[in-house]
Amino acid sequence: MFEGKKKYIGILGGSFDPPHQGHIKITKIALKKAKLKRIYWVITKKNPFKKKPFFSIKERISKSKNALRGIKDTNVLYLDDRIKSSRTIKVINYFIKIKRQKNLCLILGSDNLLSFHKWTSWKNIVKITKLLVFSRKGFDKKSKRSIVVRYLNKKNIIFIKNKPINISSSNIKKFSNKF
Repeated sequence: MFEGKKKYIGILGGSFDPPHQGHIKITKIALKKAKLKRIYWVITKKNPFKKKPFFSIKERISKSKNALRGIKDTNVLYLDDRIKSSRTIKVINYFIKIKRQKNLCLILGSDNLLSFHKWTSWKNIVKITKLLVFSRKGFDKKSKRSIVVRYLNKKNIIFIKNKPINISSSNIKKFSNKF
C-alpha cells in the first residue's frame, strides 16, 4: 500500500478507555493491508476533547496489553510522563527523535478527520506522517470533505476500505453505566 520498500510504523493513539474489538480490528487490518512493520498503541492519560477517563491509566495500559496479546508486531506505549505531553505532535517527534523512525503513519477513524484541524500542529503532523484513515459508520462522506482532506489534496492520506466498525469506547461506557 505504501510506495517503495519503506517500512512504515503505525501509531494508533488515544485514551483506549477501554480498548475494544474496534481497536483490534483496525490494528489487524492496518498490519495486513498497509503492510506496516509495527503498530504502537500510544495511550494518553486524557483525551483533550473528552471528559475525565472512566478507567485509570494503569488499567487501560493493562487492558490494552491483554487485548494485543497474540497479535504480532504490536506494542503498547504510555509516553505522557516521558514527553510531558499527550499531544500527537509530541508523540510523533518522540518517534522521530528518540526511536529514530522516519516512516510514520498515523492511524485514525474517519470521525477524527472532522476535528483534526483543531489538533495542535495538525499541518505539521500531516507533513511528517501519512494518515491512514479507517471507515467509521456515518462519518465517511463528511470526512472526505473535511478541512484536512481539502488541505492535503490526496497527498499523505490513505482511506482504508473496511467494513464499518460500529463500536466505540464511549458506547461501551454508556452501556456499562446502565447496569
